[in-house]
Amino acid sequence: MNGYALARVLHVLGVVLWIGGVAMVTTVIIPAVRRFASVEEQVAFFERVESRFAMQARVTTLVTGLSGFYMLWVMDGWNRLLSPAHWWLHAMILVWLVFTLMLFVLEPLILHRWFEERAKRDPEGTMAIISRMHVFLLSISLLTVAGAVAGSHGWFWFGT
Repeated sequence: MNGYALARVLHVLGVVLWIGGVAMVTTVIIPAVRRFASVEEQVAFFERVESRFAMQARVTTLVTGLSGFYMLWVMDGWNRLLSPAHWWLHAMILVWLVFTLMLFVLEPLILHRWFEERAKRDPEGTMAIISRMHVFLLSISLLTVAGAVAGSHGWFWFGT
């Protein structure tokens, strides 16, 4: 197996585990947690589950980013970033940057403490923010995945 093929395998596996995990948290865990009797229980349980998923998300975003940039480098595909037809490349990089910033910078340095303090004052509002944030992140991720699969198979939604 050549390096490009291995990078593509790692890239797809990384995306499946990463975005699949975001989908699981967004569509299963958060709705289940919001049915807990006490809002304080909701916040505490979600914090425990999310902190365990954070390591998986960090590893898979690293694998996805490294393999993606490696594939661009091997293909010398940087000029595709100048084409509107390859909008999905920009979307992949943007989604990756958002998650990488969240997971490696904002969450450990700012958001963890901010959500913890906010949850003490307004646990219900905090869970609502967490839910909306996850729905937004999942939505842009799924749009990006759909665009990337379509675009990498020659189906350009606009521009050529």
